[in-house]
Amino acid sequence: MNLRPAWSEAFAPDLLVPVRPMPLPVAITPEWAFGRSTGSGVTVAVVDSGIDGAHPAVGDVDGYAAFAVDDSVPDGVRCDTEPHEDLVGHGTACAGIIRSIAPDVRLLSVRVLGERLSGRSAIFAAGLRWALASGADVINCSLSTSRPENAAVFHELADAAAHTGVVVVCAVNNVAGPSIPATFASVVSVAAHDGHDPNGWDANPHPPVDFGAPGIGVEVAWRGGGTVVTTGNSFAAPHITGQVARLLAAHPGLTVYEVKTILRACARNVL
Repeated sequence: MNLRPAWSEAFAPDLLVPVRPMPLPVAITPEWAFGRSTGSGVTVAVVDSGIDGAHPAVGDVDGYAAFAVDDSVPDGVRCDTEPHEDLVGHGTACAGIIRSIAPDVRLLSVRVLGERLSGRSAIFAAGLRWALASGADVINCSLSTSRPENAAVFHELADAAAHTGVVVVCAVNNVAGPSIPATFASVVSVAAHDGHDPNGWDANPHPPVDFGAPGIGVEVAWRGGGTVVTTGNSFAAPHITGQVARLLAAHPGLTVYEVKTILRACARNVL
């Protein structure tokens, strides 16, 4: 009896299915990759402190989920899908950046952070699960956990996203140390660079951080309808998220690994 090793069933001759070829031109160029794409048809979940949908830089928010600790429910985390406010301004900043680059995306506000930009890993994980289940094509996480004991659950979620074609874009921590899930290979990880061109990013030849994007001294939308000038890797990530949304709108069905390849090929520092 010829026994197949585990996981080899998908490659059996009678089960193997055709794979869509990656539609590469002779050279990957920004013109081919993005064209005039505005992100139309792409859903972006912003996992953060909430989004102020009344802010002029943000516009419509198409879905809400707010997570909080609640010992009265089975898993200890309560989910409220009524419209909510941004408790800080941080999520609104990220949403405003995404909207400025990809103005026609659908935005989902997934609130997992409190008034001090603090939260629990269980709530963060619940927010990611909700975003995955709610049809997001791209998930922006301008937050991370530094606790190694949380690596397994976030590794599972990051892989689940990658295996289902959802691109997770994560900012790395602003201080050196573990940055979970940002530094996982299945995630697009981003840190700040000094530029201010929203359409200019750099590729890192020495990951785990994949790309650098504007995040130093940038003006961003904030709670209350205004703006602030601030610095942080948090604000670099949504620049890449906006570009990913444009890319997916122009070329639906790209995997996270194809997305990384195209972003790298279009980076400013490519020779």
